[in-house]
Amino acid sequence: MTDELPHAEALPAAMVARPQWLCWRTEDRDGKATKVPVDPSTESFASTTDAETWTDFADAREYATRTEVGVGFVFTDDDPLVGVDLDDCRDPDDGTLTDWARDIVERLDSFTEVSPSGTGVHVIVEGELPGGRNRHGDVELYETARFFTVTGDVLSAYPQSVRERPVPLEAIHTEYVAPDEEGATTASGDATDDWTAATGDGPGNDLGDEELLRKAKDASNGAKFARLYRGNTAGYESHSEADMALCSMLAFWTGGDAEQMDRLVRDSGLMRPKWDEVHFSDGATYGERTIERAVAGTTEFYEDSGSWQLFPEDATGNAGAVAASGSDESTSASEDESASTADPEVIETLEREIRRLEAANERLVAELQAECERREQLEEQLTEGNQSGILSWFQS
Repeated sequence: MTDELPHAEALPAAMVARPQWLCWRTEDRDGKATKVPVDPSTESFASTTDAETWTDFADAREYATRTEVGVGFVFTDDDPLVGVDLDDCRDPDDGTLTDWARDIVERLDSFTEVSPSGTGVHVIVEGELPGGRNRHGDVELYETARFFTVTGDVLSAYPQSVRERPVPLEAIHTEYVAPDEEGATTASGDATDDWTAATGDGPGNDLGDEELLRKAKDASNGAKFARLYRGNTAGYESHSEADMALCSMLAFWTGGDAEQMDRLVRDSGLMRPKWDEVHFSDGATYGERTIERAVAGTTEFYEDSGSWQLFPEDATGNAGAVAASGSDESTSASEDESASTADPEVIETLEREIRRLEAANERLVAELQAECERREQLEEQLTEGNQSGILSWFQS
């Protein structure tokens, strides 16, 4: 993190004018520094999909100044901004950029600043990302449900305002991020396989990140999903079990879209450096394999219509994958019944009642725990009092 926080005058008006600011602090997770978004109003975790956890630039900077943390900007569907994040491309001593990073920065020719580490740069442009993946190697492109740390340590050779760059942005996405038949080319020039294509076994759907998270949190198990997404691992024996639980839920809601799952996990409170560590002999990272297993273990997926159907159970008792509408393999009366769409109003009413009961249950559990703690304190006081009384009797 840079020593001095940026002033509004040093940042593009297109960013400062929007109330899409939060703060961030560094937390040590598994021995590595991780940037955690913070809501300046509540001092709790912020979310890049919950506008209630953001504020304006002035308030974010005031909180950051007072608590010695950083400030960040959230990209959303409501703004035309796209953030280009280039990692491990800058010499922190002399400011020299690698050839590939200089190529990207010069072609975008828009507001560019140094990242907090000093070894990367951020470019902000106006445009729209093409479909498909949005990160590969050291290049990441984001236009929604993501926050960028903001330093204000600008590269003066480039514009100090955000410029419209739809054409070069699409070209850079095609050259540096989008995969081709023989594998995408990384920023360093090495060809790699697209693991997300290999592991994305589900049918997919058209849910955007924000809509998906809203639906997941409003579902009957929404409270559980929300807790996991905030980073709460209570009820799980390990962080890894919590990771798998969240990924299993995301597999359902994303239709098994591995790329979207990866993106959402990175924005969750469960994200940690271990996610990108290679843990397997074939070069797969912990995160890649966790997503792969979650998708493989998911037997039903959300469809945009709000309904889904299953193949009949196989000999092992496991349900098969989602059947496409009109599939010849889905012919039994029981399957036809399971594929029928229930009344949306009835479902919504039931889900509201379930959420109400879950909230009431959580309150009762909390009250019970508080009562147990109170009784334990009373017992301790009573025990200490009895011991003191006995000791006084002997001394007398």
